[in-house]
Amino acid sequence: MCDTAVVLKAGRVLFAKNSDRDANEAQLLDWRPAGRFEAGDRVRCTWIEIPQVCETHAVLLSRPFWMWGAEIGANQHGVVIGNEAVFTKEPYADTGLTGMDLLRLALERSATAEEAVETITRLLEIHGQGGGCGHENRLFTYHNSYIVADPGSAFVLETAGRRWVAEAVNGARTISNALSIEPFASRYTSSLETGVAAALQRQGCTERRARKAESLADMMALLRDHGAGGDSPCYSWTNGGMGTPCVHAGGILASSQTTASWVAELSERGARHWVTGTAAPCTGLFKPVHVEEPLEQGPTPTDRADDAGLWWRHERLHRRVLADPARLLPVYREQRDAVEKEWLADPPDSAHAFAEGERLLEDWAERVSRKTGVDTRPGYVRRYWKKRNERAGLRLD
Repeated sequence: MCDTAVVLKAGRVLFAKNSDRDANEAQLLDWRPAGRFEAGDRVRCTWIEIPQVCETHAVLLSRPFWMWGAEIGANQHGVVIGNEAVFTKEPYADTGLTGMDLLRLALERSATAEEAVETITRLLEIHGQGGGCGHENRLFTYHNSYIVADPGSAFVLETAGRRWVAEAVNGARTISNALSIEPFASRYTSSLETGVAAALQRQGCTERRARKAESLADMMALLRDHGAGGDSPCYSWTNGGMGTPCVHAGGILASSQTTASWVAELSERGARHWVTGTAAPCTGLFKPVHVEEPLEQGPTPTDRADDAGLWWRHERLHRRVLADPARLLPVYREQRDAVEKEWLADPPDSAHAFAEGERLLEDWAERVSRKTGVDTRPGYVRRYWKKRNERAGLRLD
């Protein structure tokens, strides 16, 4: 599951998204330069191949390691997009473009938010959407909604099969795995899956925060929101900690984990993008990135624990803190928040921020590992994470 928010202010646009996926489904930051192609060239997406265009824009993507498309991304023209799973009454196709493919294709082919909406809807009508979207369960599929923004505008785009509807945003708007544009939503929403996903509950949280948001720091706080739980997720046996924007896995019927987070400020002066590059924004650190300034990220992560990359190194901290966030997160949170405040006021270059982030991560993980205590989570949550750690080959002792 996912949560995406956009806020239009005078002369600028604020954007935020949490990407919620399977707990071991590592995401990577993927810089792709602008490209030129020959007539007749084709591009292989996650499940199907489609005609390539003559020129593509430079993009920065946050994508699950195994798919071609992306959950969140931006391009050189200041367009940013986040997508969401939505559950509808329309049939799900066995193959086609995934919602994440459509996001990447729109960024590569569009110079404005309006053009991106047109690109997604045109490709949707031609090729359809479909194919497996899950990692642990490749049969899991869904339709998609999007928030698409640029420095001067934003749109919500919602789909059901090859059908779609879009509307311009005024003020603040959020989406959380539920169709919201009427009468499209009433006609096509599948209520059962939407309910299990706690979509309307999460959207209520994000809408309240988005209406008050004035800054990137406010958007970061929106993505870290655990609701009434404070530092600790509020778990349910049905869907784990899926009831608030900072999603934590552990449910029996459904389970999802925030695996990447992104905030952005777009204006005519340029775009400022901040990412964790890790799961769980409540335990992570936002760092500045730029679409046309790629960073060396090491080998591509997978679903197996690997200390060679940032995503899995952070998991050692994240999964230890999960045992008792109210006790363990305060070990380093004040320092983390102070670093982000300093960086937001005077952003360092990305290479420095990521290097400093690695140093801080090592220090925080060491400090948390020295704390002993009881795992306060419900038994079904502890069993869920024990199984995921075993599958990943991750040892926390």
